[in-house]
Amino acid sequence: MPQGETIYSEDELVFLLQQGSKEGFDYLYKHYNGALWTSVCRIINDEATAQDVLQEAFVKIWKNIGTYAYGKGRLYTWMSRIARNCAIDKLRSKGETMKAKSQNSEEIVSNISGNYSTENFTDAIGLKKVLSELPDKYLVIVELAYFKGYTMEECGTLLELPVGTVKTRMRMALCLLREKLSIN
Repeated sequence: MPQGETIYSEDELVFLLQQGSKEGFDYLYKHYNGALWTSVCRIINDEATAQDVLQEAFVKIWKNIGTYAYGKGRLYTWMSRIARNCAIDKLRSKGETMKAKSQNSEEIVSNISGNYSTENFTDAIGLKKVLSELPDKYLVIVELAYFKGYTMEECGTLLELPVGTVKTRMRMALCLLREKLSIN
């Protein structure tokens, strides 16, 4: 820390933020930006989109600091949950779905011929189209588990769901996919 820089306790920082202090917000951003960036990037792969999500998260934190409850957990946990939720909302948003679908034919041919990653191969065989027909609560789990490599436990933590619920939704998603693809 630079010499002469003020260090705030969590309670002091929350108090400053609730008073609308610019100094408090600057301190918050400087000290928590990196950690929240990491949380967002675990969900959003595109750097520009992740930056937008992080900015949105800090705006939500600023606007909703009055709802922070001291007894329900630490400030970082509360902020991290906001950042994760912003990232998940962005991932689920129609705009992100459309962005993924808006590749031109040249890019699609290039992906099919030059890059045989699992995600591109599933696009080539039409699985992404079938996946897009799944309800969001199933789709997000399939994307996290199969395309991003998360375990069921990590999905549960990320989505703030019990592991049993994640496993049940995954099973239901796979049953729906089998039905749509007519796989016996």
